[in-house]
Amino acid sequence: MPRVRAPEFPGNYPWLNTEKPLSIESLKGRVVLLDFWTYCCINCLHVLPDLKYLEQKYKDSLTVIGVHSAKFENEKEVENIRQAILRYDIEHPVIVDSGMKVWQSYAVRAWPTLMVIDPESYVVGFVSGEGNREALDELVGKLISEYKDKNALDFKELSFSLEKQRKPLSTPLAFPGKVLAFAITATEAKHLHQHEALLGEMTEDNEFVDETVLPGPANSVQQNLVGSCLFIADSGHNRIVVSTTEGDVLHVIGTGKPGLTDGGFEEAEFFAPQGMAFDAESQILYVADTENHALRKIDFTTQRVKTVAGTGEQSHEIAPGSGKGLETKLNSPWDLERVGNRLFIAMAGSHQIWEMQLDTGTIGTYAGIGRESCVDGSLAESAFSQPSGLATDRSELFVADSEISSIRAVGIDEDPKVRTVCGSGELFGFGDKDGRADEVRLQHCLGVEYAQNYLWVADTYNHKIKRIDHRGGTCRTMIGDGKAGLVDAKGLKARFFEPSGLSAIGPHLFVADTNNHVIRRVELDTLEVTTLDFTGLCPPDVCLPD
Repeated sequence: MPRVRAPEFPGNYPWLNTEKPLSIESLKGRVVLLDFWTYCCINCLHVLPDLKYLEQKYKDSLTVIGVHSAKFENEKEVENIRQAILRYDIEHPVIVDSGMKVWQSYAVRAWPTLMVIDPESYVVGFVSGEGNREALDELVGKLISEYKDKNALDFKELSFSLEKQRKPLSTPLAFPGKVLAFAITATEAKHLHQHEALLGEMTEDNEFVDETVLPGPANSVQQNLVGSCLFIADSGHNRIVVSTTEGDVLHVIGTGKPGLTDGGFEEAEFFAPQGMAFDAESQILYVADTENHALRKIDFTTQRVKTVAGTGEQSHEIAPGSGKGLETKLNSPWDLERVGNRLFIAMAGSHQIWEMQLDTGTIGTYAGIGRESCVDGSLAESAFSQPSGLATDRSELFVADSEISSIRAVGIDEDPKVRTVCGSGELFGFGDKDGRADEVRLQHCLGVEYAQNYLWVADTYNHKIKRIDHRGGTCRTMIGDGKAGLVDAKGLKARFFEPSGLSAIGPHLFVADTNNHVIRRVELDTLEVTTLDFTGLCPPDVCLPD
């Protein structure tokens, strides 16, 4: 069988994480691993830890190059790819594969695909999909041994000018993925047996408690949360931030270092946390600890963090099943929604909706066969495509099904069914079009919230917030002009940069404006957008204790 020489890279393409373009010719004498990826793809993200492992193990003889071949229009922009490199801490060079020409020259068929090139610049093998670390490790090790015996290896550790070194990120928040706004009503506060002095002024019809009575983290008498507050998944800083709805910081939970460590607020560790759900009666916040493939609970009464589901290892099983929380492997849980003692989970990695029974600790598949697709009907026969956002009206669970750019609804009462509210339901049926039902085009929507009898959607890659009538599927753009930016203004004059999470409380909608590293507040009556300022909040290891 004839050997195939690796096609050379185009000479005029943008590169990231390197100060100058690379070429196949210049890398002779080294093993080269090409990673064909697109930053929306959960399977591509799952490959990144394997690449880091191989880069470290063979750092003097292996060069990894990311070939970013975009799926969505928004992913073709160089700046957006740079943000993804920063978000996922990618430390190898990346070529921006404009028009997918590199993809075509290597005859790639799927994301992710990993192509191995020997020190003589010949393609010697490839694998598609995730979970191939051992096979790649074996092949790379074999090539290094073979060419070492031939004295044909260029042993030296290459260094590159990384994006994170050129423009270090020093914002108080880093790529916040989700935000949860919550208000404890007078009735809930009474259930907590709080002292009357902590409850503030309450209306006769149990309106929200005055947020000015929220406790600070240092007051041992007022450890419980009472009033209106924000829980923020500070994903890029691997921590949870709790504040008032005005931006006064109450708690910072987690060291900021990626890890899976239980314990007190100052010693606990998370890894790129995303969605959250709060139980006011027990004062517990549940967290989708995405890159740890785990669920955590934060107890504000004891001020401790504990793992309640997941083993810390990614599951590669897609068949529906169930088991005890701490004995069951999970796969990139991305968002949470609590209904009574049921905790619903957007399990993005396995393209399913899961459910955890909080009273028993059992967890398992609720809907979805685990195959990436769009299938309505019964829970057992349904299919999703990287579900990444959840909301509920207490009779249905609404799902931001990101890879098919659609909004789905899942029944949670008797005789539950799955239906598509709006969007094409197709992997490549995306765009930016208002309308009704299957006429609607979204672009990789990641967030959804139910408020004022409508669904509000973070149409992430269109940089917009849209409103959907979940009964008839009518969609209308409400906020954002579709251009990436940070502009505080009213309605269609405002700008976001890949907003990913939404949460409403009273007259306000809060937005996790991910690539702007901020939380925005929308006045739902006027659609006026403002940016919150978090007093005294610093990146990890920047602020020194008093």
